[in-house]
Amino acid sequence: MSQAVRPELPPVHMRRDGFDPTPQLREIRETEGVRVITSAFGMSAYLVTRHEDVKTVLSDHTRFSNTRPPGFVVPGAPPIDEDEQARSRAGNLLGLDPPEHQRLRRMLTPEFTLRRMRRLQPRIAEIVDAQLDALAAARDGEASADLVQHFALPIPSLVICELLGVPYADRDDFQRRSARQLDLSIPIPERIELAREGRAYMGSLVAGARTNPGDDILGMLVREHGAELTDDELVGIAGLLLLAGHETTSNMLALGTLALLRHPEQLAAVREDPDAVAPAVEELLRWLSIVHTAIPRITTTDVEIAGVSIPAGQLVFASLPSGNRDDEFIERPEVFDITRGAMGHLAFGHGVHHCLGAPLARMEMQIAFPALLRRFPTLAPAGEFDDVPFRSFHFIYGLKSLEVTW
Repeated sequence: MSQAVRPELPPVHMRRDGFDPTPQLREIRETEGVRVITSAFGMSAYLVTRHEDVKTVLSDHTRFSNTRPPGFVVPGAPPIDEDEQARSRAGNLLGLDPPEHQRLRRMLTPEFTLRRMRRLQPRIAEIVDAQLDALAAARDGEASADLVQHFALPIPSLVICELLGVPYADRDDFQRRSARQLDLSIPIPERIELAREGRAYMGSLVAGARTNPGDDILGMLVREHGAELTDDELVGIAGLLLLAGHETTSNMLALGTLALLRHPEQLAAVREDPDAVAPAVEELLRWLSIVHTAIPRITTTDVEIAGVSIPAGQLVFASLPSGNRDDEFIERPEVFDITRGAMGHLAFGHGVHHCLGAPLARMEMQIAFPALLRRFPTLAPAGEFDDVPFRSFHFIYGLKSLEVTW
């Protein structure tokens, strides 16, 4: 793997212009298809940009591995002993290849089926209604209220806490840790320390579940699989579900609301036509593509993508926004159109690592967006679009806040 160099920040695969990926991604996609770039950590990587090529990288785990090889070190990271590295990798499905990945995922799959999600629908609707009340209360006597703080962030946080068995009273701490762990402007040593704090916190919940398993995912894992799972694996699984379960959906709710506000005719359809909601969610997922790249892969052998030869042992980034804006995949990809039918997008990834929580995220959005727009039919941003604070250097794209009025 090549030596680190000083990168231009944010790197090309993380640059956005409002809702749109940087035009540089389109230029790469329409010319080379694959280009060597410098990552945020100063390491060279092969950026894959075309829809079909992204699918190839994400689905071929034999040539594109999620597992970091021995001796893999991120430039700027402090030394970490092998025991801690092993503990931090345990249970992290994103960093595992089959068959180990499949062993753990099979334990969780029954909790995220469509049938299970339908049973959760009434409770999710209750949570959404409660947060609409909270948003209204925050606006009372004020010029505006922050949609992120009072609506977009609490809904998925509450849902995943109840599902997983995490006390919602601890939300301030785990939300702070998650946001800062994923913020690449935070120095690596601090983010490593935040990860340690998170594992210690989750370790205390695992210890409690071992003693008294509840009626939640953590309790289920202990009751049904406790003998085959180590504590470190339980910590890793639960920590990943907690982080992914609120960070991604909260940013989709906030950014998706802003996108709809910028397209009033399509907003009206979501508010008034129940049949428009599910297609609208799929188009928002495609058009916004809030995860810049899938988890980086490492080539296990020499490969060729889009005519570009990639040696073994190289980092490969698969650009989800670029793949979802490929006109070989969909017509007029730069246009937001909830009537198009955007199934086949890559927002949830592809292959064995396709997002486990996708059915839950879809249901949360399908309930939350129309409920918000019906409750506040005159909802509008409190300021100018150019003043909206987008996340600029973060693993997950989104908004820092969104002041709204009605």
